[in-house]
Amino acid sequence: MKNRFLHGSEKLVDPMTVGAVHFFQPLFAMLPLSLQRRMLEGASSKTPYMGFVVEPYAMFLFYRIADHERAQALLPDGFKLARSRVFEDGSEEHYAIVSLFRVHASTFWGSRAELYLIAENQETGLLSWVIADYLSDTVSYDRANGLRGPSAPGAVITTSADGRVVVDLSDTRGERAVAFDAKLANAALRPLDARLWVEGNLSVAYGPKLSPDHAGTFALTFTPDEMTEALDIPLDDLRLERMTWHDDMLEDAPTCVACFPFAQHLLSDSPGSGSGYASTDELEKAVASVDFDSIPKFSTPPVRKGLVVSTVMTAALVGVLAIALATRAR
Repeated sequence: MKNRFLHGSEKLVDPMTVGAVHFFQPLFAMLPLSLQRRMLEGASSKTPYMGFVVEPYAMFLFYRIADHERAQALLPDGFKLARSRVFEDGSEEHYAIVSLFRVHASTFWGSRAELYLIAENQETGLLSWVIADYLSDTVSYDRANGLRGPSAPGAVITTSADGRVVVDLSDTRGERAVAFDAKLANAALRPLDARLWVEGNLSVAYGPKLSPDHAGTFALTFTPDEMTEALDIPLDDLRLERMTWHDDMLEDAPTCVACFPFAQHLLSDSPGSGSGYASTDELEKAVASVDFDSIPKFSTPPVRKGLVVSTVMTAALVGVLAIALATRAR
């Protein structure tokens, strides 16, 4: 079962398609957001799942929330800040999480940083990971910005020969930045809290900054054993150089650092579709029933269609301007 899911999720990622999406993005981004949404969400009916593989050494820095009012304002309606624990025997806290990882997926490939708030979905009672903000050195999509280019060009998320994870990234203005290195030699694998890591990934949402109209939650489909344990990195082995990402909302330093030394293989719901698992049992049944042979890979026709439309719109605009200038010249 595990290898079947591992192979299937990896094979859904086609590097040639990813390259085409990267190539077309600047022109596709010229389209109105409403048209981008319709085209991408229409494609979801044909491709409900996207392969999403988090590469080894994904890092998670857990910060206690210092300003609860400000954090609550970053949640969509119907969500309330909730306590959670990182490891099975840990204490419960109100956490904000800074996650930094390399990923290859059906539509993009590169480095990504996400800032989550842990909340409870008041409608379902599920613990939820809410994406309040993110940075990336590659293309990305959200309802507020559409298909956009890099927000953190030149990002570094890598490992060193002396056994450290090295991270250094910032947005183009240098206002949102994270830089640190973490030594792994003294880290030990510890059991993770299942409610946070398994249940929480069944109900993922975007905050109002990224989805002003709150398009609902989506789920990740994965084998729970990839969320069973992670490295607990001693805080003394974390050398934090810079953290200016919503830092006014957080305590000065993380209270816990977790790292996955192996790849995590997931299926992510495509934009506009939602699996809506209500429990771990439903997740496991879904994993067992996934037929990778029948899942179509994401393809670029919707993006190519967007290219044609944007080209026509650009040509029309140039034509109108040319006529206006010629008329004025007379």
